[in-house]
Amino acid sequence: MEPSRTNDESRVLVIYTGGTIGMLVGQQGYVPEPYFLTQSLRSQNRFHDPHEDSLFSHAGSVQGYRDWSAGSGRSSPVGGAASLPLPEDPHSRTLLVRSSRPIGVTAALSPSPNHLLRSQPQCIRVSDNVYEANLPCLVTPRTKIPGKNISKAIRYAILEWNPLLDSSNMDIQDWVRIATEIELNYTFDAFVILHGTDTMAYSSSALSFLLEDLGKTVILTGAQIPLSQLRNDAVDNLMGALTIAGHYIIPECCLYFNHTLYRGNRVTKMSSYDLAAFDSPNFPALVNVGIDIVVNWNDVIRQTGLRRFKAHKEMSPHVATLRLFPGITGTTIRAFCMPPIRGVVLETFGAGNAPQRKDVVEALKEACDRGVVVVAITQCSKGSVSDAYETGRTLLQSGVIPGGDMTPECALTKLGYLLSKPEFSLQQVRELVGSPLRGELTRPSLLITQEQPTADKNLDNIQQLLTQFVRLSRIPSSKAIVPRIETPHDAAIHTTAPDAAAPWTWTTAEAATTEAVLFPFLVHLAAARDDLESLKYCLRPMDHDNPSDVLKFGMIPGGIVNCLEAGSGRSPLHVAAMNGNLKSAELLLRAGALVHLRDMLGHTALYLAARQGHEDIVDLLVQSGATLGVSDLHFVNSIIVDTLRMPNHDPLRIWIKAGWRPQNKPLNADAATQIKPFE
Repeated sequence: MEPSRTNDESRVLVIYTGGTIGMLVGQQGYVPEPYFLTQSLRSQNRFHDPHEDSLFSHAGSVQGYRDWSAGSGRSSPVGGAASLPLPEDPHSRTLLVRSSRPIGVTAALSPSPNHLLRSQPQCIRVSDNVYEANLPCLVTPRTKIPGKNISKAIRYAILEWNPLLDSSNMDIQDWVRIATEIELNYTFDAFVILHGTDTMAYSSSALSFLLEDLGKTVILTGAQIPLSQLRNDAVDNLMGALTIAGHYIIPECCLYFNHTLYRGNRVTKMSSYDLAAFDSPNFPALVNVGIDIVVNWNDVIRQTGLRRFKAHKEMSPHVATLRLFPGITGTTIRAFCMPPIRGVVLETFGAGNAPQRKDVVEALKEACDRGVVVVAITQCSKGSVSDAYETGRTLLQSGVIPGGDMTPECALTKLGYLLSKPEFSLQQVRELVGSPLRGELTRPSLLITQEQPTADKNLDNIQQLLTQFVRLSRIPSSKAIVPRIETPHDAAIHTTAPDAAAPWTWTTAEAATTEAVLFPFLVHLAAARDDLESLKYCLRPMDHDNPSDVLKFGMIPGGIVNCLEAGSGRSPLHVAAMNGNLKSAELLLRAGALVHLRDMLGHTALYLAARQGHEDIVDLLVQSGATLGVSDLHFVNSIIVDTLRMPNHDPLRIWIKAGWRPQNKPLNADAATQIKPFE
């Protein structure tokens, strides 16, 4: 049965496709072994705490070690392999997992009696191409969330592919399969994909496009040296990916390797023998893991469309990469661009240059005129294509589209994604391929003219900020549930100071820090009062030349739109949903509010809106991809019992809209008429 969910846990699905990370040494080198990875992780307390509800939940602590050394435990509480195997619990808790393929070992791979896994997962077919199985779950020791005063455990299950694939055998259908399995299991909080390193950059790029309107963290990782070896990078890579996935909502498809989290469509494999196998030449890392975990929130993408997540399940196979070389001929290009090719990634010299021979230029122009989408990128690891040189402008005049600073892996998969969309015309594909869809290329720089010195600008920002506070304080609160605001002592500003007093002097850093402290209070107050003017003021686009804006966005996980109140852990979206403020909720969602954030009690904004009976907010949040969390459902089930005793079934209809189902059975919004109240 599925374990009960508390607020100090997150659920992560690990999709194990294959790769070096889970291999063993065989006669022919490294070979995959079914279920070795799961059993190996189960034997290590850093990856699985068998007594996470008891003494062993303090693994790594002074008291945990003292209890263990006194004889209260049978395995080390500080990580590593257990000194003695723990008896297998026949009633071990499980997590329900879905897949587009049968889950378990086929007859061809039936384990021997001495196989590490004593019982194979049993799956049932629930519909066409959908299978379910209760997989044994593992749980990490509780660890402190960086920057917060609570500890959290990560409960995860490993969905292992059968057979396991070497990444060199990965193809388009495997990318679609991963995307489908994420969609089928979207009730999990986050996803980690274990993958071979050879084509990991292709897979992370492809998934960044296939996972449309993604609202949860997806991380690909693997290893250069398998977990089975004493000296390996598998432990750090898997633990780092699990930790980030379980503790942060970074709604992107990412790649984690060597203590660094990258945007998935910005990476390329740089080395076949270094532990730092990947790099992101044209875009900074999203997360750096050292003693502290440092998240570069300024660069994290936030979904601003009011759409639910879905997996796109097609990709055109008729795309290819052509690398220019000195002496290439028009004949070669014509042969390469023949049908059924529909898209070509042209790897050009330097900043987008190509040979200027007539046969080469004419061959490219013929392909473009015939409807082949040709996108130019640079062969260099760093840099972008441009029209700075005449040889580059000639390509553009032939119909070739500049691909900016996209990697070859990204450009190829993006072309395959766009050309698989029947709703896009050829002209639309040409326009979109050179535009950023998932942060895969850098926008052209915009010149920003500063009208006044930075110090004066920051002082004006503070004055505008205080003006918003004064205006909000004059608005009657009526029935609004206003967040509790405790202004820090060093941020207190006395606006009634005599004019004769000495003027308040500022450094840029002082002004920026004060703004960063005051903005969260203002955005919560504006959300509670449904004050759109103040919300728009808080959520205005960041000015990268203004240090206060950089601090305002960079100091808060997920940006100012997702700042959490200290006492309750509620975001501005929680506050707007609880108060039934539809316009504020929509504005926050369009500014990048995360619908899956949970407060200190484990509640989502969707739960709070349904609990208060705000049906219009429930409709908006569901449209935007919100779902009730597992911890929400424990509360909802008790609420429904009381609701069914009431003559008015409106609350039941709202809960059904929010996603509540009796015993997981399908139900429509009019189902209240089908259910009789309890006698």
